[in-house]
Amino acid sequence: MRCPFCGNMDTQVKDSRPAEDHVSIRRRRFCPACGGRFTTYERVQLRDLVVIKTNGRREDFDRDKLERSIRIALQKRPIEPERMDQMISGIVRRLESMGETDIPSKQIGEIVMESLARIDTVAYVRFASVYKNFQAADDFDKFVSELRPDTPPTK
Repeated sequence: MRCPFCGNMDTQVKDSRPAEDHVSIRRRRFCPACGGRFTTYERVQLRDLVVIKTNGRREDFDRDKLERSIRIALQKRPIEPERMDQMISGIVRRLESMGETDIPSKQIGEIVMESLARIDTVAYVRFASVYKNFQAADDFDKFVSELRPDTPPTK
């Protein structure tokens, strides 16, 4: 593993243990060249996934990109980081176990929205506002009114 501080390729593992989610290994590493210490995580990857964007472009699935968008949606919400990590791992496992390597971005967005709706409605609306490309306050109003079907829509 390359040292993030000096680029040395000869780093040493000082400690390994399961991460909090028990689906990854946390490794503390040391660089003998510069003395830097850093942490890496190792996860099982069942298959290489490719995301097919709405414009037809293809790109490799990026777990970090998924994690960033979910963390933004859940920012300042009362959700424990462990719960967030479990949700992200569950989404990735679901995608990997679908049997397909090419997954439309729309399908990923729907799975994320489904997961967010189960744990926090505010995060669900935040994610939906970006995912569904809300342009005006009326878009929010319409979306939220669909969440509460017993309430008559506002005019």
